[in-house]
Amino acid sequence: MVAVTRPGEERRAPAAATPAVDARQPDAPPASGPRDVLTVFLDHAKVIRLPERTQTVIVGNPFIADVTVQRNGILVVTGKAYGATNLIALDAQGLLLAESMVSVQAPLEDSVVVVQRGLDRESYSCTPDCQPSLRLGDSEGHFGAVGGQATQRAGFATQAR
Repeated sequence: MVAVTRPGEERRAPAAATPAVDARQPDAPPASGPRDVLTVFLDHAKVIRLPERTQTVIVGNPFIADVTVQRNGILVVTGKAYGATNLIALDAQGLLLAESMVSVQAPLEDSVVVVQRGLDRESYSCTPDCQPSLRLGDSEGHFGAVGGQATQRAGFATQAR
């Protein structure tokens, strides 16, 4: 679990003994019931607005989705891996303001070509010319080769000349 606070504020995790929902608080969300589902595509970001009074944001599994808190209650959610996790917003007292499920799914791209050779899979982005692409689920050899080239290229771009 990762806790993120607003810029300029210290990280504050709720006390373990403090319940997430205070039953005496009339405007508290119900402890159970349907939760909103936020769909984010892999390697894409989505901007959402946090509830008023949000001080802490928690992501259940940061390997699936990552968050960045911006100014004015804006949250950027980025899909990191396929799967589902939850997103929790707490106020300064550690009371639950909102909880949503985050579903990270494959992007809906018509320009991706997948080549299957037995159990080995390779992905290509064809926008408009086909180039090797990194996709979760590609064979280890393809993924490693394309990833290595991308990392090396990024290194060249950031080197001081």
